[in-house]
Amino acid sequence: MGEAKTKPTATTAAAFIKKVADPARRADAEALVQIFQRASGEPPVMWGPSIVGFGSYHYKYESGREGDMCLVGFSPRSTALVLYARSGAKGEDKRLAALGKYKSSGGCIYVKRLADVDLKTLEDLVRASADHMRVVHNCEVCADNRAKKKAKKKPKA
Repeated sequence: MGEAKTKPTATTAAAFIKKVADPARRADAEALVQIFQRASGEPPVMWGPSIVGFGSYHYKYESGREGDMCLVGFSPRSTALVLYARSGAKGEDKRLAALGKYKSSGGCIYVKRLADVDLKTLEDLVRASADHMRVVHNCEVCADNRAKKKAKKKPKA
């Protein structure tokens, strides 16, 4: 079985986004980093040459093929922003109905520009998807990261 092509790389998300040619698409990508990071609680990591991903999970198919993938992510492609934030989470259809103007195929949401969607709804959708993926894939790495973050927070007096 071949090795997965989409995996974390050493390129930073900031360096990748800086190279996005269209200024409007670049600005949308910068805004998406903030939205996805807040919603997932994870830092941006490049997955392959064009996906800005947040968090990760391990998958294994019945065929025996397995690998790792980001919980949620996006790619600022020339024709649309591709959002990887569909997981079948509870309430997903309701969130999508309130999202605004988009197209969808499989696990992807295609948005021409961020101005076409409700950003609060998008953030809720991303948060629900990331949380759902953590539960479905029993993500130990994510659980460890959340535990470390909670330990760093000081209790309120």
